[in-house]
Amino acid sequence: MNPVRTLATTGRVLLQIRHDPRTIGLLLIVPSLLIGLVAWIFDETDVFTDIGPAMIALFPFIVMFLVTSIGTLRERRSGTLERLLSMPLGRGDFILGYALAFGLLGAIQTAIAVAYATLVCGLEITGSVGLLFVVAIADALLGTALGLLASAFARTEFQVVQFMPVFVFPQILLGGIFLPRDQLPDVLEVIGDWMPLSHAIDALTAVASGDEDAGYVWLRVLFVGCWIIGAIVVGSLTLRRRTP
Repeated sequence: MNPVRTLATTGRVLLQIRHDPRTIGLLLIVPSLLIGLVAWIFDETDVFTDIGPAMIALFPFIVMFLVTSIGTLRERRSGTLERLLSMPLGRGDFILGYALAFGLLGAIQTAIAVAYATLVCGLEITGSVGLLFVVAIADALLGTALGLLASAFARTEFQVVQFMPVFVFPQILLGGIFLPRDQLPDVLEVIGDWMPLSHAIDALTAVASGDEDAGYVWLRVLFVGCWIIGAIVVGSLTLRRRTP
């Protein structure tokens, strides 16, 4: 991989997104609106205090997965990727460039979502807000990395959506949002413990409640980071030049 080519890819992707206001709105505004909707639904209860950190993990993760996977797939279907790879640009440069571009957007998205949840929706953070921000960024990067991985196997935008039951829904169901994982059947608990979104939710909840020390949180961030690196590596190895 070449850093110059990787950064050139990053700049090209960001330039394309800058001219697409709908994608910008989906990335930067929709997650906060969904978090606000959940807070509004449970306005008269204390439920949002319990599930608010999970919502910060959930909505940016889903949005980044969709936007990244569909955006990468369009590059391949339009023949842009084939033209780029006919030049010195390698698969690793392309995937990492995309990851950096959407990772930067994910960081901005996270800053907006965390600020909205805490300042507007009233989510109380007992622990470090800075650490909460770091975990939330890792969660958004996870959605980006899994989106890049899914795009390597999909042929159409519809197939990307079909991959959500594989890449996204099991993590939501087994991540501890609806029921604590230690109350799940033993097999499902083990599966949930190996899913990265579960650890992102655990870390965000721990920071918000202040119940765990920083070591506990960073261990879960490391676990999520390993998934991110693994997804990017596998995605770069399996990426095809063009969709048949």
